[in-house]
Amino acid sequence: MSLALIVAVTGLLSGCGDDDDGGTGQTGTPPLTGTSIKVLSGRADMVTGGDALVEVLPPAGAVPATLRVSVGGRDQSANFAVRANGRVIGLVTGLTAGTNTIEATSSNGSFAGARLTVTNAGVNAPVLLRSHIEPYICATPQAVAATADSAGTNASGLSAAPTDAQCTTRAETKLYYRTLTAAGTGGCAFVIPDPSPTAANPAPTTPANSCFQPYVAGTTQASAIATTTPLGSTTAVPYIVRVERGVINRGIYDIAVLFDPSRPWTFDAPQPQWTGKVVHNFGGSTGQPRLQARPNSSWVDNNALSRGYMVAVNSLTDSANNSNRVLVAETVMKMKEHIIEQYGELRAYIGNGGSGGAINQNTVASISPGLLDGLQIQLDFADSVTTAIEVSDCVQLVNFYAGPAWTGLMQQQGLTQAQINAKKAAINGHLDQLGCHSWNNAFGTANKPGNYQAVLVANAAGQLFTSPAVTNNCRLPAAQVYDRVRNPNGIRCSDPDAAVAVWGTTPGTNRANQTNDNVGVQYGLKALQSGAITPEEFVTLNEGVGGSDADSNLTPQRSVADLDALRTAYRAGLVVSGTQVSRVPIIDQRTPDEQGIHYNWRSFSQRDRLARDNGGNFGNQVIWRHNGGASLAGLSLTTMDSWLNALNTSAPKPSANAVRTQAQVIAGKPATAFDFCYLSTDATYSNQVRDFTTCDQDPPLAVRSSPRQVAGGPRTEDILKCQLKALNFADYGTIVFTETQQARLRAVFATGVCDWSRPGVNQEATASPLTFAAGPGGVPLAPEPVSTPI
Repeated sequence: MSLALIVAVTGLLSGCGDDDDGGTGQTGTPPLTGTSIKVLSGRADMVTGGDALVEVLPPAGAVPATLRVSVGGRDQSANFAVRANGRVIGLVTGLTAGTNTIEATSSNGSFAGARLTVTNAGVNAPVLLRSHIEPYICATPQAVAATADSAGTNASGLSAAPTDAQCTTRAETKLYYRTLTAAGTGGCAFVIPDPSPTAANPAPTTPANSCFQPYVAGTTQASAIATTTPLGSTTAVPYIVRVERGVINRGIYDIAVLFDPSRPWTFDAPQPQWTGKVVHNFGGSTGQPRLQARPNSSWVDNNALSRGYMVAVNSLTDSANNSNRVLVAETVMKMKEHIIEQYGELRAYIGNGGSGGAINQNTVASISPGLLDGLQIQLDFADSVTTAIEVSDCVQLVNFYAGPAWTGLMQQQGLTQAQINAKKAAINGHLDQLGCHSWNNAFGTANKPGNYQAVLVANAAGQLFTSPAVTNNCRLPAAQVYDRVRNPNGIRCSDPDAAVAVWGTTPGTNRANQTNDNVGVQYGLKALQSGAITPEEFVTLNEGVGGSDADSNLTPQRSVADLDALRTAYRAGLVVSGTQVSRVPIIDQRTPDEQGIHYNWRSFSQRDRLARDNGGNFGNQVIWRHNGGASLAGLSLTTMDSWLNALNTSAPKPSANAVRTQAQVIAGKPATAFDFCYLSTDATYSNQVRDFTTCDQDPPLAVRSSPRQVAGGPRTEDILKCQLKALNFADYGTIVFTETQQARLRAVFATGVCDWSRPGVNQEATASPLTFAAGPGGVPLAPEPVSTPI
């Protein structure tokens, strides 16, 4: 309904329609004032895709029938109406790239108008970044095999091909229904119902055991469709899901929601089975391929869909497909904007995911506060920058342990393998020596910029072997990729290089600045102090552990960070800030993986950052520990739902991406949000233990540490490069070094040892949110534009 037709609804606006002139405003009285314009789908200076959901707030007493809305002089009044909630809202379309002016005026001068400048970018164009990484190979309807000279393509899951180099592809929708078959062993499985085509299977069909099958109007019988009852409702609805797939920010996305095929859905009248809330699933692992792909995370999330939540995924918010965390945040921003414009305003937008998916949730909340309203974390890592500390330490250590200095010393002492392994575990801080093996084998090559053969740990004793496979992290043809001698200007494929628009480059090179540093780190310090290793072992360790160079090659010298990268990491919130993540509810589900890479201490590292940056308060985070056999996904979602419902009442957000305070978040905390664990002896998971001292005494749940913490560093593990103090043998207390050992340590630590009582080099409070649109390093975002009177 156009505003030109809404003469009878003026009573919906406070104070309307009481003038003697019948509300026409055509008297001699001065015009009303106070009109304003507000973008509902995001920031006015970061609109994307050529459209924006906009609210016009006329002054009290204004007559909506006289309101005119234009963009760049083009009349868009027909897009606006007084909605059922009494607000004047419309979708502005046809925005051009760059700045656009929205004007709201009165056709007869009865009230003063307003104008708002909005800045629009293409749906696949950079916004927070100056540029996106190139090359980037768009997916195609069917996968194309790579050759020696050209990269292959992944299958997109879309029937149309991209129309440009930015992977722009027409969005498509499909319908699926939940079958009546029970899920689980012998039943159906929650798997993607539309597998990607391959050369061997160019037209795959829905797996017979999929819990979701294609819905065909007029064919699918209602009696075959399961029902579900959304949260907040008592009415069961047919479990039919509409899945929208397309490309946003060059990432392939899926948006799934309960849907009634017989009814329309518009932004101002969403179908009632949707709760108005979104779960965004973030995928795990980490990587930096240059090939567009379908998401690793899945929209097939029965836990969320069955409860009336919309589920959103995007391949560029999967850590395996994208390790540029600013690009992750930019993608979330665009996904959220699209959902608001097409589906309606949101009551909550929450994250979900583990490992790399935890990294992405935490960093989005840290670098772009307000995008996420709550975090559902599994297998927590605070961020990738500080996780890399443990990865690099473990790579150094497993290579050192396999080298002649350590093996010779162990043989000289006549130690058994069990005794050697115990020493490694004491130095590493882990349950045993296997944890560092896992880090080396899983992610030890993440910073390799060119083609490489991975050096892997072969067995529990720590023997190494070189993989025969030659690969690169870009997944591009070998000839295109950097080589220090043969192709120094080739495409670099390390983790920092994937985010060169954030980090910048070192002078005279195309190498991204990086944060890796271990100068002054006394590996094994606490192991020495406890007697787990001898002074000679401590000296030999620190003499031989070495570091890595700019190309992630092992060196006898320690690693040295680029100072600009350190400053960027802290200012941008890429080292997750306890201040920023204190502003969202966090439910951390912690299961043990003490011989892998997901250690229990990581959840408490996040807690320590919260406490340090918020006067000891970490009340916005709860930790649920168990041995892996319990499924807490449902409890997590319903608890988060209650938490956000309370916050929507007690601390409503004035805009989609507004930020709450930690005090507000804690005040809205429901009774079910508290720390607990299930002990490993509790086979039925029936007793929630709230005393964490008891939980800590359960071996699988015990909180251990890391190589950097054994070296004296704090559990926050956010000191990238330590400040140094002079080596002082009095600091070792009763531990006695020979004169020769002292001389060797002075040579190792000629510039000093880490002073962990001081902040790290260039460590400063976050200034996020930053924009990198003007270049690497970033600058704080300017205040969001507001409308001005005409």
